[in-house]
Amino acid sequence: MAKRRVVILGAGGRDFHDFNRLYRDDDSVRVVAFTATQIPGIEDRRYPPDLAGPLYPDGIPIRPERELERLCRTESVDEIVLAYSDLAHADVMHLASRVLALGASFVMPGSRATELVSRLPVIAISAVRTGCGKSQTARYLSRAIADGLDNVGPLKVAAMRHPMPYGNLSAQRLQRFASLADIDAADCTLEEREEYEPHVEAGNLLFAGVDYGEILAAAEAEADLILWDGGNNDFPFVRPDLHIVVTDALRPDQLLTHHPGEAVLRSADIVILNKVDAAGPKRTEELARGIAAVRPEVPQVRAASPILLDDVEAVRGKRVLVVDDGPTLTHGGMPFGAGHAAVAAIADVTIVDPRPGAHPDIAAVYAAYPHLGPVLPAVGYSAAQRSALEATIAASDADVVVAGTPIDFARVVHVDLPVVRARYGYADAGEPRLLDLVAAFLKGQKG
Repeated sequence: MAKRRVVILGAGGRDFHDFNRLYRDDDSVRVVAFTATQIPGIEDRRYPPDLAGPLYPDGIPIRPERELERLCRTESVDEIVLAYSDLAHADVMHLASRVLALGASFVMPGSRATELVSRLPVIAISAVRTGCGKSQTARYLSRAIADGLDNVGPLKVAAMRHPMPYGNLSAQRLQRFASLADIDAADCTLEEREEYEPHVEAGNLLFAGVDYGEILAAAEAEADLILWDGGNNDFPFVRPDLHIVVTDALRPDQLLTHHPGEAVLRSADIVILNKVDAAGPKRTEELARGIAAVRPEVPQVRAASPILLDDVEAVRGKRVLVVDDGPTLTHGGMPFGAGHAAVAAIADVTIVDPRPGAHPDIAAVYAAYPHLGPVLPAVGYSAAQRSALEATIAASDADVVVAGTPIDFARVVHVDLPVVRARYGYADAGEPRLLDLVAAFLKGQKG
């Protein structure tokens, strides 16, 4: 009997997880390739044999998504599997149409097939779009649980992060981060550090990598509870007992516009309406009505995202170059981030536009994402991109850099200017409060 020939469409994350869960040990299937998109520099590699398993002694090639039609024809592909996130619904169907026109099937694996099941309680933080505020919510919640909620007591939390395996895949099979030194030793990209550093700085034990079966087992060995910190707008890799979904009051019209964000919203146990302080009442109420129309029975938690600028006096009267979180600005679709929001409220600051002096590699990012405002997206998937960031900053004629990235930007990018950090926090903005709902859930688990 001929094996079913499969290509997995990915972006260096869910694609590997879905392969491991669905296809690695299935002798009736031959995965002939992964494709890669969204993240520069992750194509033209191989999923290595030690991860691919004994059915794939040579590993599996990773090709650019633009080669999809050629792959389908030359490899006689029967099935194309979608395994990445934050795609507009129309873009999903354009991909599906390309596949169907070639006679192959287009498959979208569901959560039941791909989620791991933990022996510990699992709380998952997901979102309807990239940049809604998952990470600050996850950090806030993890520390509160570790410190002890009312009538629950302290619990040891293992944070599991959605994968970002952009380097040596074998070396990234299972990653455990308890210190900044661990992150340094792993040679993480800027984008990985943006997600990992804040957890470690908050005192969390963080797990990530490629093989989430092994990662979950390692996390369970050191914790009382698993906290899943999702990526983009993807659904969790571990089946949640409590699914918290973050929405963005600045984007009330994007609840049901992107995949798999709509599916994530429809599976929520709690929905957070984030950034209500920045959005104002009109957009907040629009968002609340939209959520209620889809999930009227689910509690809505209103939250603010206060921005903390480390040193306001350091930017007064200065020419300021703003560096903001890369993924939030690029495939998250936001023109600005925390850094711009922080300095825009200060009257005597001149915001420097980095685009006229952008290094060619950074200019290419602006061309690919024309919605971007006068901020520098912190793209640093490679040493070359980090050098391009440095060159763009040096050419900006700024007096000071405000870094709205979640990391200590000056630790990983060489800047000859003062760097002031701007960071989002989490704050309840009404009733019910998130911690009260989570405490009630945990008390139910104990009972």
